[in-house]
Amino acid sequence: MVETVSRRLLIFRLRQRSLVRGIVLSLASFMASLFLAGFPHIEKLHGSSWQIVSLLVAAWGMAETVRCLRGKWSLYHAGVLLLLYSDLMILTLIVFLVAYPL
Repeated sequence: MVETVSRRLLIFRLRQRSLVRGIVLSLASFMASLFLAGFPHIEKLHGSSWQIVSLLVAAWGMAETVRCLRGKWSLYHAGVLLLLYSDLMILTLIVFLVAYPL
């Protein structure tokens, strides 16, 4: 009798590093923040208190990306730094969408 062990994907193992998890968290929170602000209709932009949750999820995504940095400089390290800059831009845009209606 052969038993198949179902292995969870790496993205669901929270103790291990995962660039995919960081990217997905950041992009999903940015998309959610856009829709919470009423993005498709520019004349109806408004703030929502739920965008704070989106901001926290984006910060978690950035923290996941930071965990993937290595000590030694390489092209992988440079790629992770570029992803960190994009995460920083996502955080800035979410803060702008939260503060815009004020």
